[in-house]
Amino acid sequence: MAGTGVHDDVLPLPRNGLRRARWAVALVFLIHGSVTGNFATRIPWIQDHTGISAGQLGLALAFPAIGASLAMPLAGRISHRFGARTALRGLLALWTLSLILPALSPGLYALCPALLVYGASSGMSDVAMNALGVETEDRLGKPIMSGLHGMWSAGALLGSAVGTVAAHAGWDARLHLAGAALVLTVLGALACQGVLDLRSAPEEHPPPRFALPPRSALIIGAIGFCAVFAEGAGLDWSAVYLRDELGTDAGLAAASTTAFACTMAIARLAGDKVVARFGAVRTVRAGGVLATAGGLLIVAASHPAMAMAGFGLVGLGIAVVVPLAFAAAGRSGPAPSQAIAGVATITYTSGLIAPSAIGGIAQATSLTVSFMLVSTLTFGLVVGARVLRVPGSEARSREAEPATDLEPS
Repeated sequence: MAGTGVHDDVLPLPRNGLRRARWAVALVFLIHGSVTGNFATRIPWIQDHTGISAGQLGLALAFPAIGASLAMPLAGRISHRFGARTALRGLLALWTLSLILPALSPGLYALCPALLVYGASSGMSDVAMNALGVETEDRLGKPIMSGLHGMWSAGALLGSAVGTVAAHAGWDARLHLAGAALVLTVLGALACQGVLDLRSAPEEHPPPRFALPPRSALIIGAIGFCAVFAEGAGLDWSAVYLRDELGTDAGLAAASTTAFACTMAIARLAGDKVVARFGAVRTVRAGGVLATAGGLLIVAASHPAMAMAGFGLVGLGIAVVVPLAFAAAGRSGPAPSQAIAGVATITYTSGLIAPSAIGGIAQATSLTVSFMLVSTLTFGLVVGARVLRVPGSEARSREAEPATDLEPS
């Protein structure tokens, strides 16, 4: 891939080897999402076990995003030093094994650093797997990033299902998360065997340990920010909106959150074909129109069905934006890992501030006004979609020769 600074020393092999690399990195995304899903379901147990208040829990839950933001720039240097496959294997194992740390924490002062490590390992492995996903997509010559993020969403749903069963059965979260961590670590090690084994060119200087994101990443990250803000609003506030604004019962309100997450997962799994047909820019513009229409439908809703349809449109509209932002960042300059880390940091920040921003606006005015802000941000996707058009990237895709793509060593 031109401009990535990585290369393979292996001979060209049949296309089935590249297919194996694609499914291997897809499994990595599934595993990464499964960690998040398992953890999220046991947060109530962790709160009870540590004896912390809701406010203290909110403080502690800020530490994963802080850890991720601080550690993400290190992923590129680790990949440069050890090679992409070895780096991903180690970082993914660190992420899966860190799943047990929060449950082992006896109180707030232990929980915060545990979640800092948890977030740091999540962020570094996130950057490493997205960089490999972009490289695999370029070699295949067709979009796969939306599908990869769909696998992450599917993994989060799978992990949350396992966690829900464990919580319903009354299992100690320390045993549940330890078992999940061990299983996912083994699966991760096996999956990493099949990913592309990319190494930095001998003459390439290692990336800095810490560096500001390149300007291109900031611009692309702004698009990701809008999408992730809307995603956080939908996931964290859809049930509350239906309950408080429309008087919906708790069961139906909770179902709206599950439906929103499922809509996003399905749209991402199907998104690659849409992107291949219409291109990234037109797909994001159309998605922005759908998401904005969904946000306005939520604001105007007088019946729960209208609001649920609105949340569905928002999820459908924003689903492929973050995968396409990562793909654009990976092709935007000579340091793809640094650019991807920059975009990831911006999106993580958006995910961190969205729930509290929605809540703050709702406290001062109403949830209806909060979702007017969401509609404004999703309209930003329509206006700014053109930044996802990276010069020369479409030409490279057209010129790709799949039959001679390299087998991962």
